[in-house]
Amino acid sequence: MMQFHVDIGPQYEGERVRKEDMYVEFGGPKVEYKAELVQMKDPSEIEDEKVFVVGPDIKDLEEEGSYPLFIEIFVAGAGLEKDMEPVIERRLHDFCNYIEGVYHMNQQDEIWIRLSKDAYKKGFVSFKEFGQILIFEYKNDIPLIEQMQITFYTDPDKVKEKVEFARQIYEERRARARGLKEEDVEEFYGCVLCQSFAPTHCCVITPERIANCGAINWFDGRAASKMDPEGPIFPVPKGKCLGKIRGEYEGVNQVVYERSMGGTERVWIHSALEYPHTSCGCFQALCFYIPETDAFGIVHRDYKGMTPLGMAFSTMAGEASGGRQVEGMCGMSLEYLYSRKFMQYDGGIKRVVWMPKEIKERYKDAIPEDLYDKIATEEITTDPNELAEWLQAQGHPWITGEAQEELEKLREQDEAE
Repeated sequence: MMQFHVDIGPQYEGERVRKEDMYVEFGGPKVEYKAELVQMKDPSEIEDEKVFVVGPDIKDLEEEGSYPLFIEIFVAGAGLEKDMEPVIERRLHDFCNYIEGVYHMNQQDEIWIRLSKDAYKKGFVSFKEFGQILIFEYKNDIPLIEQMQITFYTDPDKVKEKVEFARQIYEERRARARGLKEEDVEEFYGCVLCQSFAPTHCCVITPERIANCGAINWFDGRAASKMDPEGPIFPVPKGKCLGKIRGEYEGVNQVVYERSMGGTERVWIHSALEYPHTSCGCFQALCFYIPETDAFGIVHRDYKGMTPLGMAFSTMAGEASGGRQVEGMCGMSLEYLYSRKFMQYDGGIKRVVWMPKEIKERYKDAIPEDLYDKIATEEITTDPNELAEWLQAQGHPWITGEAQEELEKLREQDEAE
């Protein structure tokens, strides 16, 4: 084994680097541009086991600072397939957390990485060593990877350029899965990558609800289970459908019960109020219940302000995470907004009454045109009583009762079937 300044192994999974113990951090809520991207390349395009740094290295950065970062990984191998790119990318969460003194959270363009002061003092002062460790871990764990090259970008202008490119790739991956329906497949996929931080959490990935982190869709799950049959992403036989509208399946319940060590007995995939999907800690957003309106709000992790619950995202995330079922507060990917089954057992998109302006504008094409102007943002109000009055004045379909009548008919249909 190669010699490194810090120890490596799964025993460090779940190790958190608190602010007072942090030497530097990359990404996270203070940094606008950060991301990680894996791409397959022809072997001739890769300098195998080479690590490059574009911009200041770790040792050149000011202690306790927050910096932009883009991690670019090129891979090649005879057995690799294009669908495996996001799967290999998501394993960065595992492999970074296997390194003593390194803390990795989230995914894609929402990453948050911290290095501890103790690791720095031991000599872990360069991205060159960081990359060498990652290459060692990847090749040791995924034999299909025959060649690998990593570049760490810290130069702000280059990071911004790379992140904008990566976002196009992420969107292409997500768009591919939007036409597939749950009824079209015999199995879903499960993911327990986040169990180091949420021991009883198991993501259920269906064609119409991708992983909470937003990084793994149904096609990615299939590729992951094929690439590593004993790995953290695996097939979940649907089994008998117990409720199509709520998204409950015998096979899903059984697998989730086993993988959660008995912590979760039932999951309604498309409900935030009854037997909701568990939440990890890497979810992109939260769907939350607002009692004053009997409706939902959506908030994402980049939103810094208050919500109509009187809490910021960070506080709400602490209450919802950990692999627990929390009725009325459910982690989700933002891509889930495009799903025709989005929280359909609870009323779907027509029960959403509030979201940050950034999300409303970015996902405008996921919101029905006649509903768009009737959803409030932080610019209108974050006070729940004011929100209720505003929604009444706008004639929001959930407040007027129109959407509630539709939901009642939908549930009746589900029971009849």
